[in-house]
Amino acid sequence: MKISTRGRYALRLMLDLALNEQDQYVTIKSIAERQEISVKYLEQIITTLNRAGYVKSIRGPQGGYKLAHPPQEYTVGMILRTIEGSLVPVACMEDEPNECPRSDRCATLELWRRLYEAISSVIDNVTLADLVEWQKAKL
Repeated sequence: MKISTRGRYALRLMLDLALNEQDQYVTIKSIAERQEISVKYLEQIITTLNRAGYVKSIRGPQGGYKLAHPPQEYTVGMILRTIEGSLVPVACMEDEPNECPRSDRCATLELWRRLYEAISSVIDNVTLADLVEWQKAKL
């Protein structure tokens, strides 16, 4: 499994919002400058996050974006799944229950389940607040 650039940039965008004035709206342009990401690319990502209810937006000269909830209410898994969709390592795990005709005799399916559980146990237990703390420790 590989997280796309879009997924990585979504995490950076959300982290930037969490690090910067939570009471004020932040412009996409300022985020783009700090994160060294194109404004157009961030606009596409922020639209998805806005539709998911993860950010609030306001238009106009004092407009911009801010987190809709405190950073501790977002997990990395929530953000990545919103942007990436399913994070299962193989297509046959997309359906629940598994519809593959070989699932009852497929030894590798157990490997893929364990891999997915390991990934989920990390991304579903790391919050945006954790990333804020990790980022502050790097400054």
